[in-house]
Amino acid sequence: MSRTIRIGGASGFWGDSAIATPQLLGVPGLQYLVYDYLAETTMSILARARAKDPALGYATDFVHAAMAPNLATLCARGVRVVANAGGLNPQACRDALAAAAHARGVAPRIAVVTGDDVLPMFEQLRAQGLRDLNTNEAPPAELYSANAYVGARGIAQALAHGADIVITGRCVDSAVVVGVLAHEFGWRWDDWDRLAAGTLAGHVIECGAQATGGLFTDWAQVPDWAHMGYPVIDCAADGSFELSKPDGTGGLIHPGAVAEQILYEVGDPANYLMPDVTCDFREVSVDALTSERVRVRGARGRAPTATYKANGTWRDGYQLQLLMAIRGIDAPAKARKTADALLQRTREQLQQRGLGDYTETCVELLGGEALYGPHARPLATREVVLRIAARHADPKGLGFLQRECASAGTSMGPGTRSSFSGRADVQPVIKVFSFLVPKTQVALQVSLGDLVEAVPLLPDAGGDAPASPSAVPTSTDEHPVGETVAVPLVVLAWARSGDKGDDENIGVIARRPEFLAVLRHQLTAGAVRRYFSHLVDGEVHRYDVPGLRALNFVLHQALGGGGVASLRSDPLGKSFAQMLLDHPIEVPRRWIDEGLLPSPLI
Repeated sequence: MSRTIRIGGASGFWGDSAIATPQLLGVPGLQYLVYDYLAETTMSILARARAKDPALGYATDFVHAAMAPNLATLCARGVRVVANAGGLNPQACRDALAAAAHARGVAPRIAVVTGDDVLPMFEQLRAQGLRDLNTNEAPPAELYSANAYVGARGIAQALAHGADIVITGRCVDSAVVVGVLAHEFGWRWDDWDRLAAGTLAGHVIECGAQATGGLFTDWAQVPDWAHMGYPVIDCAADGSFELSKPDGTGGLIHPGAVAEQILYEVGDPANYLMPDVTCDFREVSVDALTSERVRVRGARGRAPTATYKANGTWRDGYQLQLLMAIRGIDAPAKARKTADALLQRTREQLQQRGLGDYTETCVELLGGEALYGPHARPLATREVVLRIAARHADPKGLGFLQRECASAGTSMGPGTRSSFSGRADVQPVIKVFSFLVPKTQVALQVSLGDLVEAVPLLPDAGGDAPASPSAVPTSTDEHPVGETVAVPLVVLAWARSGDKGDDENIGVIARRPEFLAVLRHQLTAGAVRRYFSHLVDGEVHRYDVPGLRALNFVLHQALGGGGVASLRSDPLGKSFAQMLLDHPIEVPRRWIDEGLLPSPLI
């Protein structure tokens, strides 16, 4: 690689570790730090915060935990920062950061990219016949927020004007890297392959330590979680990059872990729709250069669509979550009886007050493989956590359950602790309304000091062309011949899962080339649909990713609404891959004799 740009990924979500920024600032030659804060759930949290206080609505951790303690070092070293920490209130985030810098005697040039807030035009969009992308429902009567997922052009423009720190609202996660690379290398905004490669680079590090051993299937191989290393990428002008982590840190640089992250939440890898480019990741490869460095390349791009995806947040009733510890002989049976009694008792009280029934309830025995459904193993435990979640249109309707749970500590099963931390809070349910908005109707601008400049619109590039057919022929399917043995999927593959609203994404990567054909034959979309039939209401689609020896599954309507709209204990689907890794796969017994399978796992 000739000239490269060195970027550190210092945050994967609002609440990520404070160790990341100082750790990455110790990396020689670091030029940029990028921060991603804005998951869909985070936008719901920010909407609630801004509703209580108009001065809030941004990721306060960015100012107080990431920036303030490290501003002097950042300025002294000339490390530039790009973050989507502005959330719903980028100007307030800028002002708070400027005040923190002034208190420390430094004055970085802070730019803000705005225009993603489309709430002021929402009634106009409603009049145009707006419908929800996923459900085709009409918009709710009133929204807390509405933001378009914008791209990287405003970031590049702010950097070109000399900004030391760029704060955006709701840009896509990978844009914080694409904006840096487009600025540094002078990429054209119709250089689709480079923009796709930059998007891949941003996607790999947008979740922080998930690229460097966090959530890895082979977690036992990952050392020193207490000092987990955060990702560093060295990006070339063609968009290819090498991934590493700071010297002396924990974590692991492993092709399997990086492949897991590449597939994380991408849906169809041939049609990963971003504001600046449509990406095709099917031929991406990850190659180990050393034990501490891998090279990633092979992304391809096409023109983007003429619309932005946008999300609105709105309130839809209230919910309550209770946790109770129950111990002793037959603990699971006592827990189920407790839940039944509490729900029956409070339903009768609701009826007496004329408040109507719960709109939804969820009972889970944590410790009893609650989400595994028919795949749960026989439970013989003397300790469970009973989780009861309920939703009602009126907060008063949840007050009965909120109070009555305490009575279980004296009037129901022995060995019951009726709460962990006092009375649980009733919370508003903030749901997401997803829609498309024409790019021509979203006016972005960059503000830096006295400069206020529009981000130019690009001409429509006609980005609705389909991807080329998959490079994987169906003839590669293979059913094992000869004597076979059943092994769990984890023996053959790595896997990681994550959410997209109410849809679930599971990436499965074959550990060896020989395993892929068997996985393609047996781990079909139908097989995965049947395995998760107790959780999935929609269809399951499977996509081939030959460059990574992988299969990517999208499970529709799989999360009970997803995010804060779900009453499940895993509303983001982080455990789905772990459950799927127990799926039995028939393999040739000769693979054991040939040493292809680790015999202790069989």
